[in-house]
Amino acid sequence: MSAISIGQAVVLGAVEGVTEFLPVSSTGHLKIVEGLMGIPVDDDAVIGFSAVIQVGAIAAVLVYFRKDIARIVTAWLRGLTDREERYHHDYRFAWWVIAATVPIVLVGLAAKPLIKGPLASLWVVAGSLIVGSGVMWVADRTGRHKRGEDDTSFKDAMLVGGSQILALLFPGFSRSGATMSTALMLDLDRVAATRLSFFLGIPALTGAGVYELKDALGAGTGAAPLAVGTLVSFVVAYASIAWLLRFVAKHSFNAFVLYRIAVGFLLFALLGTGVLRS
Repeated sequence: MSAISIGQAVVLGAVEGVTEFLPVSSTGHLKIVEGLMGIPVDDDAVIGFSAVIQVGAIAAVLVYFRKDIARIVTAWLRGLTDREERYHHDYRFAWWVIAATVPIVLVGLAAKPLIKGPLASLWVVAGSLIVGSGVMWVADRTGRHKRGEDDTSFKDAMLVGGSQILALLFPGFSRSGATMSTALMLDLDRVAATRLSFFLGIPALTGAGVYELKDALGAGTGAAPLAVGTLVSFVVAYASIAWLLRFVAKHSFNAFVLYRIAVGFLLFALLGTGVLRS
């Protein structure tokens, strides 16, 4: 028997697709929905399933930004043998993405028992949603929004990439929320902050999905639910990416801040009344 049914996979895939790149915490929303459906949030198969279906969302990023990614990868490959190409921003940016992924990989491996244990609690998710909202509000209010994507530096990439650790350790903080907030604090404009968050998330999320695939299958999650959840995640995430880029070009992050706070307090209420178990 699969730990997750086809119907549940569809729901979870849609939730993953909608929330992965919005700064509202996909992990937090997945855990909430899993809890409401009676799925044990700390089960190895469930944790693995959640990581694997992220690959669908990452595939959506690869397709949506295929021209940008092809340009960056081409510049990187040329730069390996052509010294003049190494002065190109795209070549350096490719190395920055690689370097900025190292911290989250090291922390993820070292803190795996905590991430899959005490930190997987829905109480942690609720608190992280609210605290992360405060960080995002401050970042959006204090950031000067004057720097574009071409103005990013190695320091920017490392700080923004490193901030992904917050979401890794505190599910509910949101990987997108942490990276976008950090980028805003570095005075990037909202569109540049959002695009940088997308690019820095590709290697980390892809690696997590591939790493968890064996455990997800071995722990009792069937191949069919994994495939369905991943496909649904891809379709929904693609639409979500397109919407988010249009939204941040004209709006602040206040709507996300208010939504996160509401979800955080709702989750505290559901846990406190026993409707959900942590």
